[in-house]
Amino acid sequence: MPDATPQVRTLVSPHRLSRGRGRVIYWIVLAATLVTFTLVFVFPLYWMITGALKSPQELDQIPPTLFPADGLNWDTYREAWELLDLGRLLGNTVLYAAGAWIFTMAVDVTAAYALSKLRPVLGRVILGGMLATLMIPPMVLLLPTYVTVLDLPILHVNLLNTPWAIWLPAAANGFNVFLLKRFFDSIPRELLEAAEMDGASPARILWSIVLPISRPILGVVSIFTVVNVWRDFVWPLLALPDTEKTTISVAINSLSQTMPQNALTASLVIASLPTIVVFFLFQRHIMAGLTAGGLKG
Repeated sequence: MPDATPQVRTLVSPHRLSRGRGRVIYWIVLAATLVTFTLVFVFPLYWMITGALKSPQELDQIPPTLFPADGLNWDTYREAWELLDLGRLLGNTVLYAAGAWIFTMAVDVTAAYALSKLRPVLGRVILGGMLATLMIPPMVLLLPTYVTVLDLPILHVNLLNTPWAIWLPAAANGFNVFLLKRFFDSIPRELLEAAEMDGASPARILWSIVLPISRPILGVVSIFTVVNVWRDFVWPLLALPDTEKTTISVAINSLSQTMPQNALTASLVIASLPTIVVFFLFQRHIMAGLTAGGLKG
């Protein structure tokens, strides 16, 4: 009787891996690949951090030096902090990112829950309209978004130079709604029906059952929202013309021509640190959240 076990084809056969020479070659290739890709991704960070420790003359030197010739001089970071008033700029950006996260969680989560579990009339049409917005280049949406913020419909309020100009557009994100809906679709319907039989309202089901289960995808959406607001340049430049209320990316760009190169590099390092920390703290949620929406059961 033929063996029904499926044969798995790999680049290196299991028979060759079982030999000493094949195993050694395998681990050498794997280690070399990991080291190479690690250096490719880590070296730009190393170059940026050490570049701030060099003098402007050393930064312009050709060929460049891999390590600061004068040692680790951290005074450049203090100079950049004081020159750009980075404390105020970081505070502004944290305010915008935190508010955008709160509104994104409130708007996108409830919208995705309604489309996935409450099944409203014309729900498919609404979801299709949201997904259609993903086909439009972001630059095309700048003008209508700016006009809307300049004169908010119905209320006729000017939101320029206010955090609302950042918070509200960030919350209207069809991609986040799609990610959340796909994950909510994978939650067993029987679990929610059992809660309904116990007398739980849709809001209570969302708060007590759906949200605790959905922590991976909520982590992914949170990372996307915070990073997008933190790194955005064009929209804050238009929506926050007041220099006292601007974000850190806009301020660094506006002062880049009048700053020493090492101080500019130091300010870029400081501006990048919060998003790097957020990524390393929540990186495991990215793959867990993106793949969980495709699982059923």
